[in-house]
Amino acid sequence: MKQLMLVVIGIFLFYIIEIIIAKFAFGRISNINLQRITKYGSIYSNAGFMGIPLTSALFGNAGVFFAVASLAGFNIFSWTHGVSLFKTSKKETDHWQNFREIIINPNIIAIFLGLAIFLLSFRMPVPVDRVIHYVSSINTPLSMIVIGNSLGNIRISRQLIDWHLWLAIFFRNLLFPIVAMFILQALTVSGVALDTTVLMAACPTAGLVVLFTLQAYGDTSPAVALMSLSTILSLATIPIVFALMMAL
Repeated sequence: MKQLMLVVIGIFLFYIIEIIIAKFAFGRISNINLQRITKYGSIYSNAGFMGIPLTSALFGNAGVFFAVASLAGFNIFSWTHGVSLFKTSKKETDHWQNFREIIINPNIIAIFLGLAIFLLSFRMPVPVDRVIHYVSSINTPLSMIVIGNSLGNIRISRQLIDWHLWLAIFFRNLLFPIVAMFILQALTVSGVALDTTVLMAACPTAGLVVLFTLQAYGDTSPAVALMSLSTILSLATIPIVFALMMAL
């Protein structure tokens, strides 16, 4: 339980640091659409669709237990700070509405239900337990199909050579996971808790960057390019981050 609390503190700290770095790095981009995309895309990882399946495959149930802390942090910050990046008017940035969206978010509800079941040591009836097991078993392949489908949207264009996108990819795939690793190690997080949280932080750009851009009626091509390139490069950058962690 102590490790979980330290992980929660670490997640809060490195989200704050990421937000500050992204603001200074991309805050002066004249194209507001590109500014929003690079800020959001550099900060928020694909914790749900890619992080949870990878964690489950590599670290089992123990890893998933710590991964829900990262997923909760992602949802809280993404649906407050992340959403605010794509809204301009005072009415659109209503904090109560953002709080309501957090509370009714299916991921947040599932996290609280899971924690309640864990803390109460409640055992599901066998039929329900089997259904949950069968649904969870298709999570990884289904997630990979969704990600693969999104990669099919990438097109070679001038968007792929914009240096702001490449800087956002560097932040998301390498710099921010390394920052997370140092923060967690400074907090004495170790073992599966450390490995899982760093893995979640090392995942590529979240697909929500495309959806939020659509909702803001912006050009989605930079968002699709950022998400796609970040996902492709994560095949190399995730092992690099873990190799660095093992070396330190």
